[in-house]
Amino acid sequence: MRPVLVALALLIAPIAVQAQVLLDQPSTSTSSREDMEIGTSTSEIAITSDFTGADLTIFGALSNTDQLLLAIGQYDIVVVLEGPRENATVRRKERVFGIWVNTRSMTFERVPEAYSLSSTRAIDSITTPLSLNDHGIGMDHIPLTPIGFVSNNASDLTEFRDAFRRLQEAGGLYVRDPAGVRFVSSSLFRATLRLPADVPNGVHTVHAYLFKSGKFVVERTLPLRVIKTGIEQTITDAAHERPITYGCFAVLLAVITGWTASFVFRKN
Repeated sequence: MRPVLVALALLIAPIAVQAQVLLDQPSTSTSSREDMEIGTSTSEIAITSDFTGADLTIFGALSNTDQLLLAIGQYDIVVVLEGPRENATVRRKERVFGIWVNTRSMTFERVPEAYSLSSTRAIDSITTPLSLNDHGIGMDHIPLTPIGFVSNNASDLTEFRDAFRRLQEAGGLYVRDPAGVRFVSSSLFRATLRLPADVPNGVHTVHAYLFKSGKFVVERTLPLRVIKTGIEQTITDAAHERPITYGCFAVLLAVITGWTASFVFRKN
């Protein structure tokens, strides 16, 4: 029996070693994570005297997607055009002795001057409010941090935040389109974002967010420059770079214009 047991041991040993080697090797069967690439129809928008607004088109492509989940609409895309960030002050008017005056104000730290959002559907149905807050997606989820705010009444903060959003929407600077992103093929999509007529100058940022079954997957960003051209840019540069000279010229121009008008329309 001993020779038989020795022979069996010699046969089993290589198999056990091979099995151990296979277990020690890293698994290569895990699927790759979804990815997304985006591009814009233009990288610069020039503002002239007759500028009345513009539409910006965003193109994108998905890769490594689950075709079944894609077919049943489990992938969602949100595209945002976010303007330069500046401090914004909201003032509250009250009637004092029959006159409307600014009595209270609140300044929010570094908020987007403009905000345009497009998505495959309403963002509240794409993911949870907590996820929207984490990524700052949507007008109701943009971080609005007050500067120097000290109050025991939380309703004051809510009131000023709501007023800020309401004013930005009324002025056309904050817009949203819950059906502005469309798939043009199984993996290609197109989004349209609206730029208002008074879009601020500076470097804007395009953000594209991909969600899978309500879970955030990946974000991609691209810069977009908005600049004034022609005489508008010359006047803006003069006002910022040489304010004293610009102010003196403006006063002189007003005096000359007033004197000329009085001379032309003078009654004999």
